[in-house]
Amino acid sequence: MRTLTVAGILVLLSCFALAQQSAAQARGQQPAGGRGQQPQAPPPPPTDPTKGAVMSAAEFAAAIAKQPTDRNGNVRVFTLAPYNVGVEHRLTGPQMAATHVNEAELFYVIDGAGTIVTGGSLVNVTRTNAFNWAGTAIKDGTPHPIAKGDFIMVPENVPHWFSEIKGSLTQIALHLPRPAGQAWTGLAWR
Repeated sequence: MRTLTVAGILVLLSCFALAQQSAAQARGQQPAGGRGQQPQAPPPPPTDPTKGAVMSAAEFAAAIAKQPTDRNGNVRVFTLAPYNVGVEHRLTGPQMAATHVNEAELFYVIDGAGTIVTGGSLVNVTRTNAFNWAGTAIKDGTPHPIAKGDFIMVPENVPHWFSEIKGSLTQIALHLPRPAGQAWTGLAWR
């Protein structure tokens, strides 16, 4: 039942994403899964905006099974511009910290445990593109222990970093772009 609920949430979030894709492409945004990770598998075909998409539990398990076991990886499972839903797999070892200027990021931990640090400021900052910053760590952030079943929402412009991975961590990652020049009022974009 939990898998069905998560899949339903992802389909709903993916539908919302359709309205944002062209704006993100016009801004030259990097697809989800970049951020210094190893090359990812080719994305699935875009979701048909007139029909939606469904991923069965077996297909989802197959996507997770495609993750590398010797390095960090990312397998995209849905593409509905400007959103991409990916399954990220992280191993123990240094992870890059990131700040996304125009998009929030939602994580759902499928398996594993670790610590995510949010807030503070990036250390050894580099610009990855016009809308993203990277760093080697975070200074003065707040650590949050995470484990299987946890959701993490990171607003745009908030540094975030997986500072500790206990063995491995597999999670769904969904970037939520904000329309250019828009602010969320709690009811609608304005």
